[in-house]
Amino acid sequence: MRRSSTFLTVAEVADRLRLSQMTVYRMCQSDTIASVRIGRSYRIPVVAVEAIESAGGAR
Repeated sequence: MRRSSTFLTVAEVADRLRLSQMTVYRMCQSDTIASVRIGRSYRIPVVAVEAIESAGGAR
């Protein structure tokens, strides 16, 4: 099964992991989670979010 989108926005990741958007931004900036910077925004690969979910959540 192929996903229509392989990247998520900071807001989508925050909702999915039940974190604040600021926490997700900090995770991106500190390389705690893989991310790509596009202009002034971040995009996070779905596989990176799934890895955090399978490991038991964000810490």
